[in-house]
Amino acid sequence: MKTTIHLILVCMGLFAHAFGQQPKPAVPQTATGVAIQVYDIQDSVLIKTKEGMQLSAIVVRKKGAGKPQPAALFFTIYADHDNNLEEAKRSADHGYIGVVVNSRGKALSPDQINPYEKESTDVNGAVDWISKHPWTDGRVAIYGGSYSGFAAWAATKHLHPALKTIVPYVAAIPGFGLPMENNIFLNANYGWGFYVSNNKYLDEILYRDQQHWRDMQLNWYNSGVAYRKIDSIEGHPNPLLQRWIQHPSYDDYWQNMVPWQEEFAKINIPVLSVTGYYDDGQISALRYFKEHYKYNKQANHYLIIGPYDHFGAQRGGVPVLRDYKVDQLALISTAQITYDWMDYVLKGGPKPALLKDKINYEVMGANRWKHAPSIEKMNNQVLRLYLSTEKSGQNQMLLPKKPGQLAFSAQEVDFADRQHSNNNDYYPYPIVGKELDRSAGLYFISEPFNEPVSVDGIWNGVLKANINKKDMDIGMTLYEVMPDGTYFHLAYFLGRASYAKDMTRRTLLKEGAISSIPFSGTRMFSRYLSKGSRLLLVLDINKNPFAQINYGTGKDVSDESIADAKVPLKIKWYNDSYVDIPVWKY
Repeated sequence: MKTTIHLILVCMGLFAHAFGQQPKPAVPQTATGVAIQVYDIQDSVLIKTKEGMQLSAIVVRKKGAGKPQPAALFFTIYADHDNNLEEAKRSADHGYIGVVVNSRGKALSPDQINPYEKESTDVNGAVDWISKHPWTDGRVAIYGGSYSGFAAWAATKHLHPALKTIVPYVAAIPGFGLPMENNIFLNANYGWGFYVSNNKYLDEILYRDQQHWRDMQLNWYNSGVAYRKIDSIEGHPNPLLQRWIQHPSYDDYWQNMVPWQEEFAKINIPVLSVTGYYDDGQISALRYFKEHYKYNKQANHYLIIGPYDHFGAQRGGVPVLRDYKVDQLALISTAQITYDWMDYVLKGGPKPALLKDKINYEVMGANRWKHAPSIEKMNNQVLRLYLSTEKSGQNQMLLPKKPGQLAFSAQEVDFADRQHSNNNDYYPYPIVGKELDRSAGLYFISEPFNEPVSVDGIWNGVLKANINKKDMDIGMTLYEVMPDGTYFHLAYFLGRASYAKDMTRRTLLKEGAISSIPFSGTRMFSRYLSKGSRLLLVLDINKNPFAQINYGTGKDVSDESIADAKVPLKIKWYNDSYVDIPVWKY
């Protein structure tokens, strides 16, 4: 069995804090090298909320600031005193009251640690406390990445009048991007619960033991035990996971954590979102953006997106990302743009120069930024390509014309076979490569483009399939095949077929009947394709150590095991299946 070890190792750190590598504020010194005390620091603060909870906080003010200032709030579950203090100092250096608040139960808080579930009230409790202090002018901005980005959005579920703007980066949506993606529970987040809840601070020793987590995933996969019993393989009870897997649908449990549907209509403050094409949680960040505009046509919401991963987006990118040499113009300073945005909203400063329209995106390979008023306006043509049965070498063809006669491509997946796995290369590591794992899946390739184009936006489509079971987990990966044969990883999709039409309610497939399976929870990207480049789509079933295994019985997937694998999954993929690719033709 080929396993993508990069996926195991990289993803395990997916939602750890990223601010630790930010440059520290300069410390002024006298001529003799003695540090000058420029801050008023309160680093043992306990905030009491109206619900009776106590939250641990650090407050930093610049000495001699004079009149009250707006506050910049960084709300985090990552209780690391030194990094939290530096974060607060950074805001003070930029003309704000720097406030870092830890989640319930972390640091000095005596309460129970409870990730995600209470942030919609707790963050607003922090905003309320901040706004009533004489050192602020009563206005608060919230910013930060990953969990902190989620916390910023959680605060908007019941918008406090003192909250004037949020700047979320790579913002998570519990139940949508993690710990499950499109209703599939991911192993990448398995160890995170221990990391943040084993003690009042962070369990660095266990979490950084990559060999332990690698072995855990492989041992569980090889054992064939039900997902509900995965913690018996790992060796420690995982109460957070056990609570999460009680909610395989995006039900009230998840909906109560962030704005849901019409609640977005009431969010009337300016928002700046930042994410990356290779941010593992990008679908969450984009869902906030899409839902905000869906329910509030007048939303004042800007998006910055470029060739960044989960951590890179929080800093502004790196010169080389997973073997891809990033365009020079793509490299920005997320921190500087954050404070420039706060100055624009709260102090009447100029709008950050990069924000020329609502969506601001870097075109990979073109070394340029483009700007659009909406996702739909990012492209001037949608290229519909059908998954035909016609062959082209070792691939089948992606054709722009709907086939005249219905036909299908057959695939069989043996879930009892633990010597082989499926959907192994979906994770973009590396981004650029010379070969693919062709041990499983179906491969569909387009004709070469006869002129340069850029592919800008979000891809989606509809799959038509007939299976002998009641459900399946689908994996798709989209590549550019360059004229020299090099593969450039553009985007991927994971999704459970039974939730394809409604992530809040499971609808099983009918055995032996053709089902129409739409997919839309995909990723945004922008890439310049030269003349002669082609698109390659890999279609497969997700069966590997990195996520739940859906055996297709129709039972709760967490209860299925290798005992349910007696009959292989047999699929007929029909040639009227298609993908819609957003294209900008010059």
